Amino acid sequence: MPYQDLREFIARIESEGELRRITAEVDWDLELSHIAKINEEAGGPALLFENIKGYETPVFASAFTTVSRLALALDMPKSSTLVEVMREWVKRCSREKIPPKLVADGPCKENVDYGNKVNLLKFPVPRFFKLDGGRYFGTAVVTITKDPDTGWVNLGTYRNQVLDERTLGTNFIKGKHADMMLQKYIERKEPMPVALVVGCDPVLLLLASSRMPANESEYDYAGALRGKPVETVKGETVDLPIPATAEIVVEGEIDPKNRKLEGPFGEYTGYYSGTPSEKPYINVNCVTYRSNPIFWVSTVGKAVTDTHMIMGLTYGAALWYELEMMRIPGIKAVYCPPEGAGRMLAIISIKQMYPGHAMHVGTAAISTEMGNYGLKTVIVVDDDIDPWDIPRVLWALSFRFQPSRAQYIARGRSTPLDPSLPIDSRDITSRIIIDATIPFEWKQKPIPVELDKEVVKRIHQRWDELFGEPVKLPALR
Repeated sequence: MPYQDLREFIARIESEGELRRITAEVDWDLELSHIAKINEEAGGPALLFENIKGYETPVFASAFTTVSRLALALDMPKSSTLVEVMREWVKRCSREKIPPKLVADGPCKENVDYGNKVNLLKFPVPRFFKLDGGRYFGTAVVTITKDPDTGWVNLGTYRNQVLDERTLGTNFIKGKHADMMLQKYIERKEPMPVALVVGCDPVLLLLASSRMPANESEYDYAGALRGKPVETVKGETVDLPIPATAEIVVEGEIDPKNRKLEGPFGEYTGYYSGTPSEKPYINVNCVTYRSNPIFWVSTVGKAVTDTHMIMGLTYGAALWYELEMMRIPGIKAVYCPPEGAGRMLAIISIKQMYPGHAMHVGTAAISTEMGNYGLKTVIVVDDDIDPWDIPRVLWALSFRFQPSRAQYIARGRSTPLDPSLPIDSRDITSRIIIDATIPFEWKQKPIPVELDKEVVKRIHQRWDELFGEPVKLPALR
């Protein structure tokens, strides 16, 4: 059963013992983010801060720092592994898409502030890190935009700095879908309508954080993932579909001509995003919100935060999905480690079927919508290795990988957030495809050392006798 709103999701994770309510007073200035980050590094629960200094609005944080909560977001058993969640994501996205359903009204319009009544700082917007350029409204925000030529509606996630009470800075990275749309408005010399959504069905935030194909709306994929259409309402001042049960909705326009300073910000790379720079900004015309709204944030910063877990799921699943759509045979599993924010490193397990199969998969991976943008390292392993089993992957890199079989690709799209590149030269990255398989065409392959299955079976049966207590044993291969 899909969640109708953020509140249903919070109630679900609380019933599963995955939420802690913080009732002590907490300062929005650094303290809130630091509590959340320390909690996340300890593998703690999601947090609902109910007593923010100077505010009555609660703040929801650390939503997806564990796989169990990602699984619950998709209404899967909380015991699911990340790869099981990814596999289910690919399965659901492969079925028929379900477009959103327009309804007349929704809870997101219980309160409406227009014009001079707009005050973004009436909400407890945090300052996350000491060197941040200011308070950041958008860290767990769904940004809705529309292509002026085709009507394609895109959902994305981009940071938003509060520049003043009615203005938000943006960070639309080159080549991202919102930026592609913005360029069209700039050519037309027209402002771009935009809506920022805080707090909704978590599936929408997961999809907005993913890399879905261009010209396909995340709303349609959300319907497939939920098994039910997302209910939307019309914006008050923008012609955009808004989730009807959103907590807070900011409506505005991006100036096609002028720019304002934005940044820096402590990004998911674990580094600040550079010096302040001139970027497009949003003039806010209207804010609608539910009575007693909940403000949703992500701490970002060094791995692993919920941002990294989200990207580990959504980027990895997007890559897996696109490889499946290419009809490349033999793909067993795809894993994009959360420690690499799901985007810098991909490990792909395959059952080899022809010479050059491993490199076929590797080059296909960097040619996908997801892989074309920022993916620097692809490791291909044989099907006897689970790509999430990092010790076994390292074993394959040590004893199956031969550097002469790696393929180095000198040029590919990068992200301006990648700190491994000079700050003024981040448009292009180098890439490497590492073939850590035993070549298919070898007539004489190395003979693996394997345990005798019959002996292993007998030992499993005697384990309690030998060790005196039940122990969970690995499955027989």
